[in-house]
Amino acid sequence: MFDNCLYFNTTALARALEREWAKAFGPFFLTPSQAFMLRVVLKKPSLLQSELAKEMAISRSTATRALDGLQKMGLVERRRTESDGREYAIHPTAQAQAMKESLNAASAVVTKRLKDELGQRQFEETVLQVKSIRTTLM
Repeated sequence: MFDNCLYFNTTALARALEREWAKAFGPFFLTPSQAFMLRVVLKKPSLLQSELAKEMAISRSTATRALDGLQKMGLVERRRTESDGREYAIHPTAQAQAMKESLNAASAVVTKRLKDELGQRQFEETVLQVKSIRTTLM
């Protein structure tokens, strides 16, 4: 019935992937969204909150809620910028830094398994196609 429906098929795929990433990041007590955000913060410390939202392709308010959770867990700090007191730069805490390698390793395990199941070429082509569609529709 929905063989040619982009919405149905991408949403079903998103749910399946959400379950996989939830298992991977469960030991860290992080949702997939929180874990991916934290990985960005760890890779690019001192990003402005607005830049982080753009990097994650989410609204600023969604980023704020996710950051609130990460801050409550003691994983990120918001620091006012010198140039604009209304803007915050996001920094990982020492606790987050200590998780960095394990978090990246957990992510790598899922990615490797998906590549093995789908095949390297199909995996890479699918990611590129989905990214292209996403950027076209945004």
